Amino acid sequence: MRTVGRHPSGVLLCAQLVVVLIYPFLDHTTAGRAVVGVVQMAVVLIAVWAVRSTPVLSWVAIVLGGPAMVLTIAEAISPETEAVVLASAAFHVPFYFFVSYAMVRYLFEDNVITRDELYAVGAAFTVVAWAFAYVYAAAQVLWPGSFVGYSSPDASEDLLWFDLLYLSFTTLTSVGLSDIYPVRDHARSLVMVEQVAGILYVALVIARFVGLAHARRPPG
Repeated sequence: MRTVGRHPSGVLLCAQLVVVLIYPFLDHTTAGRAVVGVVQMAVVLIAVWAVRSTPVLSWVAIVLGGPAMVLTIAEAISPETEAVVLASAAFHVPFYFFVSYAMVRYLFEDNVITRDELYAVGAAFTVVAWAFAYVYAAAQVLWPGSFVGYSSPDASEDLLWFDLLYLSFTTLTSVGLSDIYPVRDHARSLVMVEQVAGILYVALVIARFVGLAHARRPPG
């Protein structure tokens, strides 16, 4: 817990990246997907608790994160049940966006950039990617055939969640590898929003660092 308290954003960033690396080894089993999801949610909750600015923020995380953890298990057991997917997205999306907000607020809390605040830059970015992955999961339930990928070249089947996470990362980073892409207007609108969010986030971080560097410059 001492390490979490000193570098909560670093723990969060590492956990997100570890989940990305181990998910392909565990997504073939229900138990594996549930374990990965619950561990990830637990780490995110710890990170938000560690960087909270007020007690209200921690309660928001608990209210959203608690049901999200339960629904993570439900989605692992019944990944094709549309009601479960929508309910999971309904809690995961605001939860992850809230965590990203907490990370950004933490970054702007003072006029000193600490090592953990640098970790927060990456942590907030990965959390936004997670949020949009759940947005896309809900989109393909609401508007079937929203996305095309190698596993469903004719959009006849929903893409796997990991495919949607991959799409989210390539969109947020403006890489756009085009092996998974939206084909319906609603999905394209969501992808465009994420593209704008990715660019604005980079601009926000750069502006923050430039502003701090200018403020620390001696007068004269």
